[in-house]
Order: sequence, then C-alpha cells, then structure tokens
Amino acid sequence: MTRKRLPIGIQTFREIREDDYYYVDKTAFAEQLIGSGKY
Repeated sequence: MTRKRLPIGIQTFREIREDDYYYVDKTAFAEQLIGSGKY
C-alpha cells in the first residue's frame, strides 16, 4: 500500500484530486468555529 502525499503548497482542489494527494474535509470544523464566534 502506497501512502498518499500531503498537499503542501497545493492551492486547487482539482490538483489534489487529480494527483492523488491526501485530503481531509474540515467543513464541520469550520461551521463549529463560525457558530462559536471564536477562531
């Protein structure tokens, strides 16, 4: 099993997908920060 690379310096989601980089969806975390008013 090969390890996926971290997308350090990658700015586009398209490049992350196409070049098989590791991706973590932090949408729920962003919503929590917005809701709490602290960031």
